[in-house]
Amino acid sequence: MTSPLAHLEIPRILRLSASDQIAEALRDAIVEGQLPTGEVLRQDEIAARFHVSKIPVREALKRLEAEGLVSFAKNRGAVVAGLSPAEILEYMDIRAMLEARAAGLAAVRISDEHLAEARARLAEFGASPNTGRWGELNWQFHSTLYADADRPILLAEIRALYDKVERYVRALLAMTTQTEMPKTQREHAAILDAFARRDPDAAAALTRAHVLDAGASLVQYLNDHRHHGGNT
Repeated sequence: MTSPLAHLEIPRILRLSASDQIAEALRDAIVEGQLPTGEVLRQDEIAARFHVSKIPVREALKRLEAEGLVSFAKNRGAVVAGLSPAEILEYMDIRAMLEARAAGLAAVRISDEHLAEARARLAEFGASPNTGRWGELNWQFHSTLYADADRPILLAEIRALYDKVERYVRALLAMTTQTEMPKTQREHAAILDAFARRDPDAAAALTRAHVLDAGASLVQYLNDHRHHGGNT
């Protein structure tokens, strides 16, 4: 059987160090679900794939361990880490707080250009039949709204939290039908309208509620999935 690592896309931009490139490729594969929870990440196989020694591979895996995407198991080495529903709910709770803060800061100063870009991403999100793109379009919509907060560290923390749960979000979105999308789109539209009014309180409150609701839906999906014999 072909190893999932055989499908890793090696970044074309070689300005990154070897460990950076490996971490980026593995991170993307985990987030996109190509490397499932519990998948063993064999250092020799990764090193051969990237034509490097094991040193940058170990560095990359340690970085992903710090991000919560990889864990080291006795007698197995590095494996793709999983999250429990309780952990996901806590991450989403933290996200709700941070994103509400970013929304409140950005709403009063958002540019017309970023409003137009967010509006375009929202339209694309609603029109795209490709559920595989919904996760990234969702991030593009929200991150565009937050851009004018001018808080790069805050936005980097939000992105890191996205990466921790994104594989689960994508699994949920893949099960979502077009008829179930209007609720999400209504919430997105209401958030966008608050930004267009430059209303920081409404933008923050709506964003927080939206993220918390997404977290509850995600945990419900995971619990149902496990109840029916699935695994994450």
